[in-house]
Amino acid sequence: MLLAFTLAACGNKDEDKKEDEGTVEQGTGEAAPAVLKVGATPVPHAEILKEVQPILKEQGVNLEIVEFNDYVQPNVQVYEKQLDANFFQHTPYLDQFNKDKGYDLVKVAGVHIEPLGAYSKKLKKIEELKDGAKIAIPNDPSNGGRALSLLEKNGLLKLKEGVGVSATVGDITDNPKKFKVTELEAATLPRVLDEVALGIINTNYALEAGLVPTTDALFLEGKDSPYVNILVSRPDNKDSEAMKKLAAALNSEKVKAFIEQKYKGAVVPAF
Repeated sequence: MLLAFTLAACGNKDEDKKEDEGTVEQGTGEAAPAVLKVGATPVPHAEILKEVQPILKEQGVNLEIVEFNDYVQPNVQVYEKQLDANFFQHTPYLDQFNKDKGYDLVKVAGVHIEPLGAYSKKLKKIEELKDGAKIAIPNDPSNGGRALSLLEKNGLLKLKEGVGVSATVGDITDNPKKFKVTELEAATLPRVLDEVALGIINTNYALEAGLVPTTDALFLEGKDSPYVNILVSRPDNKDSEAMKKLAAALNSEKVKAFIEQKYKGAVVPAF
């Protein structure tokens, strides 16, 4: 289910106009505001976009935010031109998605890092993890490999040498405690914590579930994570004036301060 949050333009405007900043509104003598329709997951992406709406309005751009709770439709709808851009993913995910779908979506700007974390409702510390325990990880290739690498880094299993974050469950070479690693859709992981001993969860879904990564996670990725969350668009509009204004706003000092103050280390500015 998605919810659209629309910042209405002042005066009358043609709803079908997207980025024609040079169009003059009939009877006003003023240029019609550009409209950017951007898909985002609710937390923190949509929250960050809402922070830049007033900045863009002052620059003649109306930012419409469409919220999604999955990692597929935002890319599909940008490709099909139902959206102008999206903001929810990191570059490895985008690269894999483009490869799988034959898309050519492109990065416009890097914004922040969300450290992947290990969460549990049954454990107070990772040393309590029992033999044969169930561990749930994301089922998409980029985040699944990232989760397995995090498990390896924390000594829970070993992976085939050299696979890194492209690892799959089949690349596990040493699992002395016989942990049962289950792959599930990333958005569902917070909801299955009652059923598993450990869940490796993306920060956006952890925050949506009321978890605080810096205090609730048993361990987190380091702040040197290469998984920068990015603004994504198509080749045909990535260089539009409205898109450039959005990218600049997302990389502004105001947004940096907002991220640091609101998320307190759970989300880290990448600019």
